[in-house]
Amino acid sequence: MAIKTRFTKAFGIEHPIVQGGMQWVGYAEIAAPVSDAGGLGMLTALAMPTPEDLAKEIARTKEMTDKPFGVNLTILPAIKPPPYAEYRQAIIEGGIKIVETAGYKPQEHIDHFKEHGIKVIHKCTAVRHALSAERMGADAISIDGFECAGHPGEDDIPGLILIPAAADKVKVPMLASGGFGDGRGLVAALALGADGINMGTRFCVTKEAPIHENFKKQMVENDERDTKLIFRTLHNTARVMKNAVSEEVVAIEAKGGAKFEDIQHLVAGVRGRAAMEKGDADDGIWSAGMIQGLIHDIPTVKELIDRIIADAEKIMDERLA
Repeated sequence: MAIKTRFTKAFGIEHPIVQGGMQWVGYAEIAAPVSDAGGLGMLTALAMPTPEDLAKEIARTKEMTDKPFGVNLTILPAIKPPPYAEYRQAIIEGGIKIVETAGYKPQEHIDHFKEHGIKVIHKCTAVRHALSAERMGADAISIDGFECAGHPGEDDIPGLILIPAAADKVKVPMLASGGFGDGRGLVAALALGADGINMGTRFCVTKEAPIHENFKKQMVENDERDTKLIFRTLHNTARVMKNAVSEEVVAIEAKGGAKFEDIQHLVAGVRGRAAMEKGDADDGIWSAGMIQGLIHDIPTVKELIDRIIADAEKIMDERLA
């Protein structure tokens, strides 16, 4: 039995499984096999240093798969913002037909993509933001619960409440994000009103993910308690893997009155990337979700997607029959 939903039909994919945008991970190596396996792979635009590099990565991905794939473009407030318009142009000229936007005030980006016939999925952490994105013209919503890696917002609403709360109001197809990694999660998401799932951390722990093996092994060893919330006092909460650096950040914030400058040396992106390249899972900040507690192996992307679908079908055919 194929699991067909509004999302699979609207976006032309086989399985209701999407690989979300992931900084330093969302390259052709992971996006292409996800799409080949029937899901929707995503390149991460800002993982590429320049718009020209993104154009090259789009072309490289097209050489690796003939299935649909998308590009994530995350918009965050910054002292020196990236050249978003140039990244958008690289996406448009690359012939991409699906974009996942995330973050701050996406109207300009949604409008520009829609002018070129590109479908937009907007990722957000609150029902009110989902409804706002829907009004802006988003074709689908990815609703991100408190369990997620990266930025869960400041409302702290877990998926069990957030997903059906959004499903009650959002009219366009919706993905459930944050805490998904197996067939049970997919069935639960569908039962709660979603049209598919968006996975990040789980796709990091696959053979194709361009991450040092030490990080993959660490996430297999970790359980659901092995994350930390940093930047809470700065009102920019991020969920990251528990390690020496994230614990130090939390300790500094707990003293009170911390400014970003007090922790900048610990959370700098260059430090995190260097740690990943060296394979030192205890140095630098690494985004990871609570789903770590349900990750027990390092399969290929195809093995993972096939297993999720098979397990979901078995649950629906047997337990829920």
